[in-house]
Amino acid sequence: YDSDSPGPTVISTATLQTVADWFGISLLDARRRFRTNLEIDGVPAFWEDLLFSETEDPVAFQMGAVTLQGINPCQRCVVPTRNPETGEATPTFQKQFMQQRSATLPANVARSRFNHFYRLAVNTRVPAAAGKILKVGDPVFFL
Repeated sequence: YDSDSPGPTVISTATLQTVADWFGISLLDARRRFRTNLEIDGVPAFWEDLLFSETEDPVAFQMGAVTLQGINPCQRCVVPTRNPETGEATPTFQKQFMQQRSATLPANVARSRFNHFYRLAVNTRVPAAAGKILKVGDPVFFL
């Protein structure tokens, strides 16, 4: 449990597809390995890295009627290293992932927020969403 950013994790479909391509796995397998809560389509790979700041100040954005705050890049656990069908570990997954992530981190992203590169997706907070509903296809925009 992340008490600093207990909201949903956010990632783009393009990011998941890029990671899938790194490992020769399907988009579905990437989704099952990384288990993010909200997936945004129609934006570039690693777009979600713009949802946290260099200064650790929250980055406000809106999805439909819900305002969220991007907090930090999500540190990954051991699960993504495992085949989602068999549970078998891919021995070099984490190392390869970190090398690719470091090499492809967009220039406009707060690199200082990565004490290591086994991070993917963005942790969020939801400041006040009582009674508000997210729907598939809701627009996403920065505030």
